[in-house]
Amino acid sequence: MKKLARLLLISLTILFAFGQKASAQQNDGYDVFVPISKYIAKGDVESLSAWFADNLEITILSSSNNSSKNQAKQILKSFFESHTPRSFEITHKVSKSTTKYAMGSLNAGGEVYSVTVFVNYNGKSYKIQQLKIERIQ
Repeated sequence: MKKLARLLLISLTILFAFGQKASAQQNDGYDVFVPISKYIAKGDVESLSAWFADNLEITILSSSNNSSKNQAKQILKSFFESHTPRSFEITHKVSKSTTKYAMGSLNAGGEVYSVTVFVNYNGKSYKIQQLKIERIQ
């Protein structure tokens, strides 16, 4: 009985420690939008797509798609081939629980676009759930 109680205590301690570590990684002030912004500014679809969820919503110039990671990568690659990025700046950020949201301004191809990014923390890392690029009129 003592061994069972001891095993239970050790198990709970380990679970608590891992829970604290995951929570700390999620809330330690890490700004997920720093690397994401850098990749958008460069038009680096390969690096940006590493942040994509397996399935995500991508909206480019009013064309919206629920896409796989690979489909979204091709859609975004096509956009950046036609609209070479010059700069990208985050203008607004909101964070609530496991979800973060950012809006920014993308200068690409001689025009300015509004970019919206929703990310979600899945227990291991942040993943982009939604990416939206719209022309500012």
